[in-house]
Amino acid sequence: MATDTLKSTTGASGASGLRRLLLDNGALTALIVLVIAMSALSGDFLTTDNLLNVGVQAAVTAILAFGVTFVIVSAGIDLSVGSVAALSATVLAWSATSEGVPVFLAVLLAVATGIACGLVNGFLISYGKLPPFIATLAMLSVARGLSLVISQGSPIAFPDSVSHLGDTLGGWLPVPVLVMVAMGLITAFVLGRTYIGRSMYAIGGNEEAARLSGLRVQRQKLAIYAFSGLFAAAAGIVLASRLSSAQPQAAQGYELDAIAAVVIGGASLAGGTGKASGTLIGALILAVLRNGLNLLSVSAFWQQVVIGVVIALAVLLDTVRRKAGATPVTASGTGNKGRQAATYLLAAVVAAAIVGATSFLHSGSSDAGKSQRIGLSLSTLNNPFFVSIRAGAQAEAKKLGVDLTVTDAQNDASQQANQLENFTSSGLGTIIVNPVDSDAVTPAAKAVNKADIPLVAVDRAVNNATTAALVASDNTTGGKLAAKSLAEKLGGKGKIVILQGQAGTSASRERGAGFAEGLKAYPGIEVVAKQPADWDRTKGLDVMTNLLQANPDVSGVFAENDEMALGAIKALGSKAGKSVQVIGFDGTDDGLKAVKAGTLYASVAQQPSELGRIAVRNAVKAAEGEKVAKSVMVPVKVVTEENVAGFTG
Repeated sequence: MATDTLKSTTGASGASGLRRLLLDNGALTALIVLVIAMSALSGDFLTTDNLLNVGVQAAVTAILAFGVTFVIVSAGIDLSVGSVAALSATVLAWSATSEGVPVFLAVLLAVATGIACGLVNGFLISYGKLPPFIATLAMLSVARGLSLVISQGSPIAFPDSVSHLGDTLGGWLPVPVLVMVAMGLITAFVLGRTYIGRSMYAIGGNEEAARLSGLRVQRQKLAIYAFSGLFAAAAGIVLASRLSSAQPQAAQGYELDAIAAVVIGGASLAGGTGKASGTLIGALILAVLRNGLNLLSVSAFWQQVVIGVVIALAVLLDTVRRKAGATPVTASGTGNKGRQAATYLLAAVVAAAIVGATSFLHSGSSDAGKSQRIGLSLSTLNNPFFVSIRAGAQAEAKKLGVDLTVTDAQNDASQQANQLENFTSSGLGTIIVNPVDSDAVTPAAKAVNKADIPLVAVDRAVNNATTAALVASDNTTGGKLAAKSLAEKLGGKGKIVILQGQAGTSASRERGAGFAEGLKAYPGIEVVAKQPADWDRTKGLDVMTNLLQANPDVSGVFAENDEMALGAIKALGSKAGKSVQVIGFDGTDDGLKAVKAGTLYASVAQQPSELGRIAVRNAVKAAEGEKVAKSVMVPVKVVTEENVAGFTG
């Protein structure tokens, strides 16, 4: 009887121990499962080059997340880290290039900028009594605005000596990965071995109890947010080094990835728990997900859905873990360190064994047919013009019988660099890129050149790298045509406003420069205002509404794309096409409908579908070793009510 009871208790204890082990190491378990699944599903995943890609792609998010770990452990939140990263990188590039500051001092100035932003956050929260969400949300806007002011909305070349942070050691070991590991070790040391680290856990666990026990909570919060700013500055420098330029719009939305990595890694938003190793695992999970889904040709839209589900499951797991009484995820405990190390070692052995077995599933695959695999990285799919490029490319790929993988960079130069790296490690026959920025894409394009994969640029050129062909319309010429058409419609005189695209993008710069050049022939035309509306119809409506308040006598509008032009038409109401003439750019379906209706005077049409078709055609030729023209210019055309019926797009 006693023996039976003992056996039953032991069995229950074993099951409970396994359950507790899985709960205590949920993020690690998820990472192992992901790696095994991706290895089984894609033969391109488990290669040295691709695994290094995953490390590089996780680096910036992980460094940001290490800083955010300090904040979340202390029951705070920091929404400003992405903007602070961009501002710090911009300060470094601007001071070292435009102002002639020695690079070493420029780096210190960039780091000081990040710390200063963190201190302002800490001061507003500790002494201003602002909620962390509000204080850091304000800093998000301020830091991004300052980045745009300093750079004037244009990328700034990064100093060569600092750009080496984006290179590799010995030709294979990426420096960003080393920086990530170093920052992770610093985070682990601060959390586990320092007074301020113990204070973070105390404040996060119970702030009032921490204050009553003698902790100077206000001062500690200053230091905590200063740490977050410091790590954001480091992440910004690494990111800009990868792109060889400081992008004023860089790292948008990265604060959400950083918070997600911390939460996925086991930290609680309620505070009091979290550790560096968990944060690193969380960042790796996000990187593996994006990398693997790219390799599997999963739509960028579905990728966002998957990542959102993963974040929700991570928070749900945290709730289950706390209800089950799992071991708190902290860096300060000492009793379980040996068991934890053994768990990590066992996990590594199991993962290696299973991954090694799954690799045999792909060992027999050959490289045959890889010349018929093409990757297309578009700057964004949140714009009808680029959707039309994709449609044309997909139609041509289907016609030619080739496999086309399309990715969406979401106007993020860093994400586009990741996509090109993934394409490169997949050994595609050809890669087509529509750059977010012609300079920022250069390092990734050079890696494509090094892999001896033909690269075709569409719509925008790739600077300082070799392309088999450039298939594009001339944005500058299009801007000049827009100026000529609008000026002639107005009789050579009048007041106009300009709605600009997203600050820092090459398309906006080129179209704006062409328009300004074209206006020189018409001194009677006065530009009374110009403001960015970020290629967006809703923002075009809002910005135009505001500009009309200050300039009610405006007689013309030039919008750098049709979406903003359509927003402007909505703001103008009955004035559109009558007392106020609006001209757009791109020749999208909605734009052409407005031209037919007479509300949009004209659109400078680029024939986006034709751009996509020609790009794929040239990519197939380049993959098969055929000679292709270095530059294929698709003519732009001003489409008005008179000729819109015969325009095919």
